[in-house]
Amino acid sequence: MSNFQHVWLIWSLAFLSVFVVIYLFYPRLRTEMLRAAIGTTPFGLTEPLFVPVYWSPPSLFDLARTTGFDIESLIFSFSIGGIGSVLYNLVTGRVSYPGKMSGHHRFHWLAVATPAFVFLPLMATGWNPIYPAVIAMAAGAVAAALCRPDLLSKTLAGGALFLGLYAIFMITLRIGAPGYIEQVWNLRDLSGWLIAGIPLEEFLFGGAFGLYWASVYEHLTWASARRDPEKVELTISQTEPQTCGDKK
Repeated sequence: MSNFQHVWLIWSLAFLSVFVVIYLFYPRLRTEMLRAAIGTTPFGLTEPLFVPVYWSPPSLFDLARTTGFDIESLIFSFSIGGIGSVLYNLVTGRVSYPGKMSGHHRFHWLAVATPAFVFLPLMATGWNPIYPAVIAMAAGAVAAALCRPDLLSKTLAGGALFLGLYAIFMITLRIGAPGYIEQVWNLRDLSGWLIAGIPLEEFLFGGAFGLYWASVYEHLTWASARRDPEKVELTISQTEPQTCGDKK
């Protein structure tokens, strides 16, 4: 286990590096990204719910083992929150702008809070906490889509995109730190289903988180993802037909 002392730190910093790259090179996404990241960070404090019943990663100062908390979880939560909220806009060239509120607006806080309403009762069942967490986030995504049907496509596509990115990180972890998953994850208490040596539960987490977080910023601010006007203007100027008086 001592050989894996800094794997969790390196892995969380890898997510942070993706966050930093997006933040630096895509200024129009910064506000949404930073707000979502800050809003997600406190979820890193739920780590004692998962240690050691879901996993038990070696951490800085051995905090996870001795207290249940760790610094890496805060870095991880901050990073995936920011990335998950803008991944769809990043890939599609969209930017979130304030929109017109509809009659469903009065329900939006209830929809956003759905994961908490679902997670807490499910924790009383004695299931491994990863399952209540996945179900709660999936329920939150459904509730958000019902409240904001216009965000359904963003929710689904954003979920798929984040799942793909998360899968890449998990595969990289599997290859870069052989034996880490077997040592750190409590596989005996999970489904036992492995995909390329990776617990199914990690893919479920990545998909559910991506679904919920893909549109949470737009939902809270009642914004809509639209084409970046600068890119649209550039595209139009490039495709305008030339007249006989234009220079070639």
